[in-house]
Parts: sequence; structure tokens; C-alpha cells
Amino acid sequence: MTDTTTFPDPTYRDTVLAPLFEGVKTHYAAHMMAINKAHLVMLTETGILSREHARQIAVALTAIEAETDIAALTYTGEHEDYFFLVEAQLRDRLGDLGGALHTARSRNDMDHTVFKMALRDRVADLQVLLGALLDALLAKARTERDTPIVAYTHGQPAQPSTFGHYLGAVIEVLIGDSRRLAEAARSLDLCPMGAAAITTSGFPIDRQRMAELLGFAQPKLNSYGCIASVDYITGLYSALKLVFLHLGRVIQDLAFWSAFEVGQLHVPNALVQISSIMPQKRNPVPIEHMRHLASVTVGRCDMIVDTMHNTPFTDMNDSESEVQQAGYDAFASGARVIALLTAFLPACSVNAARVRRNADAACITITELADTLVRDEGLSFRQAHHIAAATARTVIAAGQPLADGYAAFADAFAVEAGRPSRTDERAFRDAVDPKTFIARRDRPGGPAPGALDAAFGIYAAQSDEIPMIFRWNSDRRKSTEAALETAFAALREL
Repeated sequence: MTDTTTFPDPTYRDTVLAPLFEGVKTHYAAHMMAINKAHLVMLTETGILSREHARQIAVALTAIEAETDIAALTYTGEHEDYFFLVEAQLRDRLGDLGGALHTARSRNDMDHTVFKMALRDRVADLQVLLGALLDALLAKARTERDTPIVAYTHGQPAQPSTFGHYLGAVIEVLIGDSRRLAEAARSLDLCPMGAAAITTSGFPIDRQRMAELLGFAQPKLNSYGCIASVDYITGLYSALKLVFLHLGRVIQDLAFWSAFEVGQLHVPNALVQISSIMPQKRNPVPIEHMRHLASVTVGRCDMIVDTMHNTPFTDMNDSESEVQQAGYDAFASGARVIALLTAFLPACSVNAARVRRNADAACITITELADTLVRDEGLSFRQAHHIAAATARTVIAAGQPLADGYAAFADAFAVEAGRPSRTDERAFRDAVDPKTFIARRDRPGGPAPGALDAAFGIYAAQSDEIPMIFRWNSDRRKSTEAALETAFAALREL
């Protein structure tokens, strides 16, 4: 039976090839040209191509780059993809010599190289945003070092702390997430070029030179792994996911704290929307947008990682253009979360009156009363706990602040200890004051001013270390981009 069909099938063209072509135009065309230039330089330096042939190819590539309006290109099906379109243009200008540029390489190693180049740019951009968020959080934490808040556990008022202390916890997690992202991004700095289809080449290629010209730290060693390994994808998106999973928890706290019934966090008017029908409403809608965008980002990261599940350990399209382009949406939505949170949190303030009211209503300083009884009255903690619990039950039932509950305390103490308390009313009031509670939590990591100041110094040093990795990589890439253009331009003058 004779097959008279021609490639591409119209449906395959419209559902696969055309969308991929559009993605290459947006994300990869410039990187592919850089690979073409670097490969030509390497082929010339190693003697695989003659200098005269290299000159002709360099002139043709320069003309193609200058004369092609990539954004205006549309997929016609005449060429399978953008790679073959460029090769066809080379052959139109140079004849068979136009195909010599593809010596000792494959679309396999080219593809994974352009993917890594596109990803490392996005990671570097995101790290800049994370650095700005860390700076904003640290500045806000220092400003709010002594601002009391009610800390919640299990959704219930628990103990007093400070807004600065809470933000310090957020900063620690964000520093950890930034480090994980930086570590995951290390795999992006290993160049696949030279792996060719999957086993390198019989030509005397210089893989280290290719890595240098394209701004990578070094080649990825195993050529099979250059093509088959997708850990640079799974590791990166796993690390990226954690940033937004963790930020989503903080954002959920912002929603809870700003609820009318809690009222601990005041969101300024610039970040509040009104109801179209209920004039009393102040809706901190940006919180909802941050929350759902964080969740969308987490979901997009999961989608990329899950796509790799049960795929063969070899070259396969499951890890290539379609999924790579889908993954960039995670960076886009994540960037929106970070930018909005960087503006939102510093603009908010703590409602001191509501904090005091909630603290009084829930007796959140009662733990310090128990601790004080252990220190000053010589009781066991369990005895002190019973006295404190009885005191709290009485004042809550009476609807009075804990500071006014000395009589209830004295009665509970006499019942439990079998003697009068040596703690007078003034000492009692001091023990249950939120300021006392916070000041006595001066151990490393606590909310007391000295402990927080020490922590802030550590956070500042740690957060300063993270951008250095990306700044160094960025500087290296910029210098190698210039070196590549110089080496390529020299080919035209041979």
C-alpha cells in the first residue's frame, strides 16, 4: 500500500507544531541563535570547520538574525520547526555548506540547553523579587519589633508576641526557601551541549568551551543524563513550589487577622475594596488574590513535576517544549504574588486596641502567671498551672480582664497551695502584663527586644548571601555574552 500523505498532517500541525512554534518565538529564538554562534566558534577553534567555511556561515547567520522579524513569523508547515527554518535559510544562502553548522550536535542537546537558559533567566528574575520581599519584611520586622500581637495556635488566642517576632519567623522560612531555590538552580548551570543525540560525538568537540561561551559554569558530564535526566526540572519546580506553599500560609494568617471578629491587622484604604451593595464593608481583596495566585503557582509546579512521573529515562517530549512553556506560567503567577506581598505587608499595621481587647478576653498571658508562681512561690509547674487555669476560668466567665482578676487568683491559690499567696496585687498585675510576658522571653529566638535584634542581624547577613550566587552567575553570563559576540564577530573578519 502506498502512503501518499505529506507531513505535516493538518491537525497535527494546528494542535502541536504551530503552538510549539509560537512558544519558540517567545521563549527560545534568541537562545537558539546564541547556541548557533557558540557552536560555530567552537567548531572553528577545534578545526572541525575550516576558517573560510566558518566565515561564510557567520556572515549568513548575521544576515538571518538582522533580516528575520521573529515576532511576525507564522507557522506554515513548510519546515518542521524553528530550528529547521533557520537551517533552511542557511542552505538557501550557502547551499550544502548551510548544513555544516549542525555537525556534532543534535536538537536533543540544543533543546535542553535552551530550556536551561530560559529557566536560569526566570530564576534570576524571581530571586531579585524574593530579595526585595526579604528586605521589605526585615525592615517591617524591625519597625514592628515591639508591637504586641496575639499569637494563635489551633485557631485560638494563645500567647502574646510581637509583629516583629512573627515576621521574623516568616523571614526564616523565606531565607530557607530562597536557599533551596538557589541550590536547585545549580543544575541549570550545567551545559548539555556536546551530548548530541545522547552519546556525544565522534568529532573532537570542546564541551568546556561551549559551556563557557553560553555562560554555563561547566558541561553536564554524562551525555546520556544531559538528554534523559529531568532533575533540573523536577528539582527546580519542587523548590519553587515550596516558596508559594509557605507564603500561602502567611497570607491565610493575614486573612484571619484582618477579619472583623479578630481585627488585629489593619489594611489601609489603598488596599481595600468596597462592596457594591453593603456600604459598611471593607474587603481586603488583595489577600484573596495573593492566596489564590499562590495556590495556582503551587498547582502549576505540581503539574510540571507530575508530568515527569513514570516517563522513560531517555529522550522524550514529555520534558520538552510543551511542558517547559507551561512551567513558565508558574514563574509569572509567582512573581505577581511576591510583588503584591512586598507592597501589602509593609503598608499594614496592627490595631493595638483590638490586640489588647482580645488579649484580655482570652487571658493569653496566663502562662507567665504560672511561670511566675513556680519561680516566686516555689510551686511545681502543675500546681501553678492549676491555679492559673482556675483564675482564667473565673475572669473569662465574669467577662473581666485578667489584670483585674487578683481576687480570683488569690482564692485559687489558697485552694491549690493550702496557704495564702506571697504575690501581691501589684506583682500579679505585672506578671499578667503582655509587656512582661514578652520581655521575659529573651532567649535566642524569643520576642524580647534583645533576642529579636540579634535575630535580625542574622537574617540580614543570611539574606545578603543569597543574591550573591545569582549576581555572580548573572555577571558571568553578561561577560560571556560579550565574549561570544566578540568571538563570533571575529569569524566574519577571517
